[in-house]
This record gives sequence, structure tokens and C-alpha cells, in this order.
Amino acid sequence: MALSTLSTAVTTTTTPHQLPKLFHSHSSVGRKKECLLILRSAMHYSPILPVSMALSTLSTAVTTTTTPHQLPKLFHSHSSPSTITFPAKLTTTHHHFSVTPISKWRTNVSFLTSFLNKPKDATPIKEELLEAIAPLDRGSEASDEDQEIIEQIVRKLEAANPTKEPLKSPLLDGKWELIYTTSQSILQTKRPKFLRSRVNYQAINVDTLRAQNMESFPTFNQVTADLTPVSTKKVAVQFDYFKIFGLVPVKAPDTARGSLEITYLDEELRVSRGDKGNLFVLKMIDPSYRIPT
Repeated sequence: MALSTLSTAVTTTTTPHQLPKLFHSHSSVGRKKECLLILRSAMHYSPILPVSMALSTLSTAVTTTTTPHQLPKLFHSHSSPSTITFPAKLTTTHHHFSVTPISKWRTNVSFLTSFLNKPKDATPIKEELLEAIAPLDRGSEASDEDQEIIEQIVRKLEAANPTKEPLKSPLLDGKWELIYTTSQSILQTKRPKFLRSRVNYQAINVDTLRAQNMESFPTFNQVTADLTPVSTKKVAVQFDYFKIFGLVPVKAPDTARGSLEITYLDEELRVSRGDKGNLFVLKMIDPSYRIPT
């Protein structure tokens, strides 16, 4: 198309008397080669632009910037005034560009997203956490710096949580032992050490939505509660009865309520956060335990 445009531009703006001597009679071969070199130069000017655009640019330059008397002697004087011929075949250099198909790009992005969202291996993080809390007597001996270190480790563990909907998981059922908390009331830090509970437990039965907190020697106090799911990992807690020394039932006031969010859960370990901002880390000791009715 570009060559046709060039031909039309030249043939329609000249007459037999005005047509310049486009090729010198004594150097027709050389001048033709020179013309081809100009065309090739135009085509190779930019590998990004289409070849037709380069030729069109050359055609425009020839037809708009010259007059019959100024036109260079590019063609032979014996050529027909009404017909300008070009070689039947031009040798061009083809530039190949590698373009990734959109479908392949989307596949790569999908794979990358799946890889990034893949749960991390929590085992080394759990080991780090257990090692950090071991000397802290369930948290009663933890300094502010210790609490901050534990918090950072727990956040890494929560990010690797394999159970996204813990309230729908059978892993939640059973009796858990409290191994770390920031709750000073549960740790009973205001009491002398010999009056503090040695071990604290929490049991949950998902099918009945019941929970039970238990202290060990020397007090054996207990409290039971109804659970109301707020989401797939958070429950509202309404305490109903306390048992003093595990024997004397006392009805809990209506204000004895709170909430509990389960942020990590597997077969061995559970992490929960209370409504007052306290952190709880528990380990499973009896998955078959049932709360007494």
C-alpha cells in the first residue's frame, strides 16, 4: 500500500514534459541501488514501527518537499513518464518479539497467589513459642519485655493458622491446659504463691456450646458457661454457675460475661484472645473430655 501511494504521488503530480530525469542514463544501476538503500533505510529506521509506516513517511517526504525541477535524479531518463516500476521483491529484515500470552500470565499470577496464600509450617514457630514461655510460670514471671516477645511469636503463629473456622472443627473439643496467659486475675498474682492454682484447665464442647474453666490444688474452683457463636472463630461467653472448691454451686450474675476469639488451632495447641485484650495459650490433654451436665 505504501509503495502504491508513493507511485501514485509521483505519477499524478508530473507530466511528460515536467518529469525530471530520475535516473541518470550513465548510472542507472547505481541509482536504483541508491533508491533501494533509501527505502531499506526507511524500513530499518525503527524496528518498532510497521514497515508500511516507514515507506509512507518516505513517500510523503518525496511528494511534499520537492518540485519537478528540484526532484533528485533518482530514475532513468528513458523510463516511461506514466509508469514507475519497482523491484518485484524487497528484502526486509523481520524483527521477532516474544510476548507472553495473557492466559499464561494469568496462570502464573494464579500460581503465585496460591503459593503466597499457602499455610506456613507452624512447627518451628510452636517450638519457638514453647521454649519462650517455659521459664515464665504460665506468665506470672513474665516481664513486659517477655510479654512483647511472646506476642510477636504468637502473631507469627496466628498467621500460620491451619484451621480457619475453629468453631466448626472437631479439634476444638476436649480439655485444654493453660500454659501461658497475660490475665493477672487467672494467674492470681495478688495471692501468695502457695494459694495459687497450680494448673488451670479449660474444656469446650462444640456440639452443646458449653465451656468449663477449672483450677487445681489448692482451690479446685470451677465455672461453667454458655457459648454463643458470633463468627466462625469467635463466641460470646455467658457464665452461669461457679463451684467453690468444686462442690458448692453459686449462680453467676448476669454481668459475668465476655467473649473469646480462637486465633490458632491444631491437634496440639490453641491460641485465644479475650475481650479485655488478654492472650491465652493452651495445649490439648484430653480430646474426649465431656463437660458434666
